[in-house]
Amino acid sequence: MPGQATSMATKPARAKLSTTVAPENYRYLTTLVKSGKASSLAEAVDEAIENLRRAQNRRRLSQATAEYFDSLSPDGLAEETSLADSLHEAASRVDFDREP
Repeated sequence: MPGQATSMATKPARAKLSTTVAPENYRYLTTLVKSGKASSLAEAVDEAIENLRRAQNRRRLSQATAEYFDSLSPDGLAEETSLADSLHEAASRVDFDREP
């Protein structure tokens, strides 16, 4: 209605995608919907892509971390190891179940 404020909870506009998928991927997507993990095929596609993107981000982070440590001098590696040991000791004293 004109003059009415739009809801703050309005979902962003979705891009239209029309495609075909392999039968096993279609079965996987419909399984997500039937199991309640997605409310529609579109949401199931979004969920599958989000999972893929998270996995890719983890691989990139892992690769960057490995490259960082491989590039350290022996002194730099010793400093990182000392910091890691100190953080591990400090974290072991925190009861994460009791933290807000």
